[in-house]
Amino acid sequence: MAKKEIVNKIKVMAPGGKATPAPPLGPALGGAGVNPGQFVQKFNAETAKLNGKVVGCVITIYNDKSFTFEIKSSPASVLICEAAKIEKGSGVPNKEKVGKITRKQVEAIAQEKIKDLNAGSLDAACRIIEGTARNMGVTVEG
Repeated sequence: MAKKEIVNKIKVMAPGGKATPAPPLGPALGGAGVNPGQFVQKFNAETAKLNGKVVGCVITIYNDKSFTFEIKSSPASVLICEAAKIEKGSGVPNKEKVGKITRKQVEAIAQEKIKDLNAGSLDAACRIIEGTARNMGVTVEG
């Protein structure tokens, strides 16, 4: 059997277990030659336990129009908003602070994201998450 050749790789963000083939997902997949309905069905089955939490996904498309996908963890900003119980980050983070999170919450977020971060240790991952929080106008305490 001939080896499948990778034609394209696309990255998308979708709510786990609740994705639909409607925009923005459908057109992105359709343009890449993937059947959006088929992808959404497989994606929702694999991410059902996430219950609407936004996750990243890297889709590898092959020359025979088949595909595989890899689920990544939620973006750091989504996890920080969840921890701080805020809707979104600040428009002017250096002047307007919109929330607070503790060092323990930062460590929990870093633990969840460590495999997707380019950090060598948990401490380095925590510093990355703290930087993201600062850029969102969220104060890290403790």
